[in-house]
Amino acid sequence: MSEPLPAKAAETTAERPWPLRLLSMKITDYVDRMSPVWIEGQIVQLNRRPGSRTCFVTLRDADVDMSMTVTVPTVVLDRMPITEGSRVVTHAKPAFWSKRGSMQLEARDMRPVGEGELLARLEHLKRTLAAEGLFAMDRKRPLPFLPQRVGLVCGRASAAMRDVLEVARRRWPAVEFEVREVPVQGADAVLAVTRTVQELDALPHVDVIVVTRGGGSFEDLLPFSNESLVRAVAETRTPVVSAIGHEVDTPLLDFVADVRASTPTDAAKRIVPDVEVERAGIAQLAGRAQGALAGRIAGERRHLVVLRSRPVLTDPHATLAPHREALARHRDRGERALTRRLDRERGRIDALAGQLRALSPQGTLDRGYAIVLHADGRLVTDREDVDADEILRVKVARGDFGVRPVTRREARS
Repeated sequence: MSEPLPAKAAETTAERPWPLRLLSMKITDYVDRMSPVWIEGQIVQLNRRPGSRTCFVTLRDADVDMSMTVTVPTVVLDRMPITEGSRVVTHAKPAFWSKRGSMQLEARDMRPVGEGELLARLEHLKRTLAAEGLFAMDRKRPLPFLPQRVGLVCGRASAAMRDVLEVARRRWPAVEFEVREVPVQGADAVLAVTRTVQELDALPHVDVIVVTRGGGSFEDLLPFSNESLVRAVAETRTPVVSAIGHEVDTPLLDFVADVRASTPTDAAKRIVPDVEVERAGIAQLAGRAQGALAGRIAGERRHLVVLRSRPVLTDPHATLAPHREALARHRDRGERALTRRLDRERGRIDALAGQLRALSPQGTLDRGYAIVLHADGRLVTDREDVDADEILRVKVARGDFGVRPVTRREARS
């Protein structure tokens, strides 16, 4: 007897696996127990076969790349005008097709989402994003005066793209663009625009991004009020210009963008300056600078004329005359003071010289006195110090001579 299969998925092992049919039966049982649910989405494909009681509709999520097939009774669709691109709410029951291993929805009711309800939802989303600060003015970044390159997100071969390119190049012929043509309405628009904005934001040479499309119905412009797109734009590092529809159209992208342009043409005027206007401004500034310089030179010339008319510049030597006279007076006073000082010092020197002469030994000799010296130069101050036959030196006022004593020194007792 074979071993029974595991009752639960968690009990399966490599040795005791479930057959694929059992897994399919388990999923079918689980899905069958689910209750009907109301869901919202956008119809991206509608397949109605003549004479068939059932239509096949592909619903896609408005924010992410996800879709699911829905079977809808033909009588449900006949009650209302629903086409591809319509946003609807559907009351459906999930069903799992075990043979194909796929799940779809079986619709019991389907209703179009009215414009009034969509507006109410957008207003609620607008208040939520504003409360988070995504629309605050202090988050707005200024556009560069002359961008190195402009990223342009637009529809394929659209009039909005031509308007931006033609007007911008007419205003500034050297402007360069990174053009990205993407779906700008329908189910693919949100994901395509979001990814393209993020791609351009990652390019270092793109200085500003313009997201643009021409006018359209309320539903055509709904992708540009999508929450995921709005948040993606809020996270960019590159300034973003929103140019969606006409002046009266205000998708949420306008509020989060750094600059809102009323039309694609207005966006082109905002991203680059007008070369003719700039040339005229440069010419005007050059003329003003030239006029200011000429006025300054003329003023300085008048000032020089006034200065040169003053007496000090008419006769420059007149300014030096008083100083020259004062210098001469001070010099005379200095010479006289120096002469008086020299005379006083000369008299003092003469007096000191007289005193020196009076005290000098030479003066004593000049008065008839003599100095007697031993041969070794010692003064003779005592006759007892003189020996007989000793040669003494006698110094007088004019010269000296030698003498020999005639008496000898007596022996001391």
